[in-house]
Amino acid sequence: MDLREILDAAAKGVFPAPDGSTTVVPQMCARDAGVIAFSAHTVVFTDESEEWVRSALAALVAARCDPLAASMNPRFLAAFMDRTGRRHDTIDLLTVACALPGPAPLALAEVRDRAHPRVTRALGRRDDVRVWQADGGLLVLGRGVGGRWETAIEVDESARHRGLGRRLAVAARHLVPDGFVWAQQSPGNARSVRAFQSAGYRPVGSEALMHPHAPTR
Repeated sequence: MDLREILDAAAKGVFPAPDGSTTVVPQMCARDAGVIAFSAHTVVFTDESEEWVRSALAALVAARCDPLAASMNPRFLAAFMDRTGRRHDTIDLLTVACALPGPAPLALAEVRDRAHPRVTRALGRRDDVRVWQADGGLLVLGRGVGGRWETAIEVDESARHRGLGRRLAVAARHLVPDGFVWAQQSPGNARSVRAFQSAGYRPVGSEALMHPHAPTR
């Protein structure tokens, strides 16, 4: 299976075998490399050789790192960055929800200005990017890792504690063209985690993305 097939299956609740193993697959585009950890199974997507990945993980296990945690160990992620010349921000909680029919139950105005800071940032990490503005927040939708639809939301400080984050996350489920929409949250951002889970997004794993130092399309 390639990365797209693995993600499509996970969105439907079908996960790689929880046998403690690691699957290595090629990147689907020059921009996106990284690691996805499911329950007792890791997927590393990179254009580096599979031999290098397995050798780096074996060295950690030999140093008494938990085999199930080796792929998300800071030492492996640092080696990944050194090997590829990429940068890494954080390990995210990876969540997914199915699309919902009908219009978004929230007043939204699409941002057409491609020079808008949020649009510019999203274009460095996603394709087919669209951004909508709500009263007090923003919603981003675009194609990310493996061609999956991804959403991100922002809520103004003055609009917090009113349920806007949850409503924006629900709106993304109506705006996605078909299938599923994915979202990543930093585990420490409890407000964001709660907002997406209350909007029906299911946790499926953790993800560490390796970004090019300059945007690569």
